[in-house]
Amino acid sequence: RAGIVIVLEPLNWYKDHPGLFLRSVPQSVAICKAVNSPSCKILDDLYHQQIDVGNLIPNMEKGWDEIAYIQVGDNPGRKEPTTGEINYQKIFEWLYKVKKYDGIVGMEHGNSKPGKEGEMAVIAAYRACDNF
Repeated sequence: RAGIVIVLEPLNWYKDHPGLFLRSVPQSVAICKAVNSPSCKILDDLYHQQIDVGNLIPNMEKGWDEIAYIQVGDNPGRKEPTTGEINYQKIFEWLYKVKKYDGIVGMEHGNSKPGKEGEMAVIAAYRACDNF
């Protein structure tokens, strides 16, 4: 009634959070559907999902109605896009062209290089991923 939305964030337990219950977007979708409230949604952290279950775009597609927020971090290393195995150009293209997403994409990652060089690398990485 207050208009507040909570988000469930499934986290990987292979590397960062061993033994944690909530691990995947599909599991989180089931919880949101069971709660059946517009105030219960998902924070889809693509770094964690790549480690735990992969299949990022198909899982986002299946759970799209329940996803409220997306976080970016490449794997391995949780650094900016283009430093790991996740194809963020394809993900951003899908978000923009297919889903017409205009929400926030959170940058939850470190920099692969220190100082100004690292900041410039982050900017270059996002530009490289936004060239479709």
